[in-house]
Amino acid sequence: MYNKQNKELKHLELFAGIGGFRLALELLGKDFGIDMNCVGYSEIDNYAAQSYKANFDTDNNVEIGDIVSFTENKKNIKNLQDFSLLTGGFPCQAFSMMGLQKGFKDLRGNVFFKIIDILNEKHPKMILLENVRNLISHNKGETFKTIVNLIRNTGYNVYFDVFNTNNFGLAQTRNRVFILAFRKDLNIPRDFDFTQEIVKISFDRIKTKTSLQLQNNVLDVLEKNVEDKYYISEILKPTILSNGTKNFSSKSEINPIIAKPLTATMVKMHRACQDNYFSDDFIHCKNPIKYKEKEYTMEQLLKKRIRKITPLEALNFQGFPKSYCVNAQKTGVSNHQLYKQAGNAVSVNTVYAILYYLLIEKDVLEFKS
Repeated sequence: MYNKQNKELKHLELFAGIGGFRLALELLGKDFGIDMNCVGYSEIDNYAAQSYKANFDTDNNVEIGDIVSFTENKKNIKNLQDFSLLTGGFPCQAFSMMGLQKGFKDLRGNVFFKIIDILNEKHPKMILLENVRNLISHNKGETFKTIVNLIRNTGYNVYFDVFNTNNFGLAQTRNRVFILAFRKDLNIPRDFDFTQEIVKISFDRIKTKTSLQLQNNVLDVLEKNVEDKYYISEILKPTILSNGTKNFSSKSEINPIIAKPLTATMVKMHRACQDNYFSDDFIHCKNPIKYKEKEYTMEQLLKKRIRKITPLEALNFQGFPKSYCVNAQKTGVSNHQLYKQAGNAVSVNTVYAILYYLLIEKDVLEFKS
């Protein structure tokens, strides 16, 4: 639990992926003198867990693995160290616009109930969860209402809002819903506010003094020289740049100044209306806004040398430092898996901004002496 004298916070990271919540907590702890102690983490994807362990000291952590199997034995939950904060980006495929939107009928949607099992046993002071924006409207809002009521019924007050990664120092448009809950006995003021707007105001005051990656536009991320394998072949280029067919037509554009939302399947190289592609002349330009004022025909675009983003860049767009990608690659994690992990990750800066607002500015867990 939180130790006021030593400024320590114990947390549990569920559906950890590659550790976006944990990295945000560690950076916040480094910047503001708080010992962030992770007591355990769950992640069913072995490759994601490999990247996670390549970048964090997990020697004293409980490696939960498959949360369904772990929680079947209530003793496993009971034996976890007490912790004040539970975080997690629970599986979004069941609620995603790009999925079948089966919600709780989908096995991946059902794992949400495992969070409730842990809450009923451990009763942490605070919860912070992340999911796709579509979760709010799924099944005409009934799915989200069920989620909120389940958390409330375990003894929590619940808040939520949609946050765009681009508002928190990263050059990627990525809208995600964050669900915040406080245990009712914390006596959080009735007028407590949790919105993207107020968190952004708080973050803007301190962002340049943090250890975070800060990006104005994609040129702060894109490397000038990369291997040829990242460039689109002349054969594939017309397909990537096409606007599709009558049944599925959407304008394909390259060189976005702010990256489109990263997808877990970007390794498959979708058309340019969905994934991020950049031309060499844009990457080397000095003023991306002036460059974008030019309009190129399809014939002109086809003559350009165009590439996809690298795994290192993908992770950087999510707020992970270059060392994170390098450490994972050293353990044998493939580019295919790194793309998937970046697309599934929670944006580090967004989590940092929220936690700064809660733990430092609002001091909800009473860190100030």
